[in-house]
Amino acid sequence: MEQVTTLTLFKYSNLWTKIWAFHMMLLMPSKLKRLSGQTFFRLMGSGKNGFEPSPDWSVYALIQVWENEKAADLFFNKSKIITRFQGKASDIWTVYLKNITSKGLWTGCQPFTKSDSISSSNNAIVVITRATIKLNRLVDFWKYVPKSRTPLRNQKGLIFAKGIGAKPFIQMATFSLWNDKKALLDYAYKTSGHIEAIRKTRILDWYHEELFARFQPYKTMGKWENINPVIF
Repeated sequence: MEQVTTLTLFKYSNLWTKIWAFHMMLLMPSKLKRLSGQTFFRLMGSGKNGFEPSPDWSVYALIQVWENEKAADLFFNKSKIITRFQGKASDIWTVYLKNITSKGLWTGCQPFTKSDSISSSNNAIVVITRATIKLNRLVDFWKYVPKSRTPLRNQKGLIFAKGIGAKPFIQMATFSLWNDKKALLDYAYKTSGHIEAIRKTRILDWYHEELFARFQPYKTMGKWENINPVIF
């Protein structure tokens, strides 16, 4: 059985559960790192309105890499950890992913292994990006982000997108779900804002470390704002 990645989003609807969720950012990593069959994880916050640097205290994300699907299923079906989250969150949505390609590093390692079982009949695609921004480039980077992300608001073929990260302003990541590869490439290489972002990245050398990974989503659990964004 091959490696599986899961991404789970949690939404908290009132002040007390938001405080609880923030508290878990401090306490839960020590418990998560002891999970059997898990090779990598990151518990992260999120940004307002998609990709703004200011925190969205209502939404958190958990990325986990598993030795196989059985280990992932055991966590989501049996773990007391996920039960605690389920008891507080108003929305929980999990997507199972098989890696298509991954370039770069995440805190010094490459967590994703290419899958040998990508289905030709499933066109949906997920992109996860992650970067640590150089301190002397923070102002320039965040000045440009709104312009580069504007086309996403009405981008054809985009199902869902959210900015996430471990450290506000400095360590940021993105999660986006697309209908197919064409929709992704149309955004990446045919929208002026994103093309300019690629050019500026090369010229200004914004990042201390970066990673870009594509995945095939193949299974989902739960709901987000009363819908399941993708059902396979």
